[in-house]
Amino acid sequence: MDRETPDPQLEPRDQLSLPARLEAILYLKGRALSLGELAEIAAVGRDQAELGLITLMADYAHRDTALEVRQEGQRYSLQLRDGLGDLVQNLLPVDLSTAALRTLATIALKKRILQSELVDLRGSSAYDHIKELLAQNFIERKRQSDGRSFWLTLSEKFHRTFSVKTDDLVPRRQAQAEPDAAEPLDRAA
Repeated sequence: MDRETPDPQLEPRDQLSLPARLEAILYLKGRALSLGELAEIAAVGRDQAELGLITLMADYAHRDTALEVRQEGQRYSLQLRDGLGDLVQNLLPVDLSTAALRTLATIALKKRILQSELVDLRGSSAYDHIKELLAQNFIERKRQSDGRSFWLTLSEKFHRTFSVKTDDLVPRRQAQAEPDAAEPLDRAA
């Protein structure tokens, strides 16, 4: 069965299936969410969110993957399967919490993001993650020229540590829209 080409008029969230959107929400939030919260963020009804979540959970149950959707009471989260915590702790930089790494991953996926948008995606704890990431020089920030927020971008240390080239992450048209190099970037909170 051929997949249809996404309609360029649709919002990006409308191009993804509901289970994929719920998966992204659970990943980006990095904490357990209620069905009501998932429905609200995904902009769907509770019944639709429940069906999408059931589909997502069934998909993870049949996949050979390190992740699973876990239900804790009336809340749901995307987590590592049991038994993988020790492996991951050996792979992660010791000085970063899992939550800070998720925040860093969000910045990496967006390439350049407003701090206010990141806080909307990750919650108010993102402020602490940003301080931690700035202190360890994994990100850089620059005050928005026409607003009160900051632009957050990846630092060279990020690219060296995680073996990612800037060219691989930043699309050409976005690279041209980068802030002026003449203005200094904050590297500390």
